[in-house]
Amino acid sequence: MKKYNIMLNLIGLRCPEPIMIIRKTLRSMKKNETILILADDPSTKRDIPSFCYFMEHQLLENK
Repeated sequence: MKKYNIMLNLIGLRCPEPIMIIRKTLRSMKKNETILILADDPSTKRDIPSFCYFMEHQLLENK
């Protein structure tokens, strides 16, 4: 059973594209839905936690 409602494959995209796509996707999500994000841009690993903090979203895991 999957633990997320939406999966975004952002592999190969470079900053700022991943954050822009994440933000657009989050706008369409309902409360308590979760999103799995796959990304390989090194700056995205840093940017996502900062974005979540700034937008008051909860980051469940960062690998």
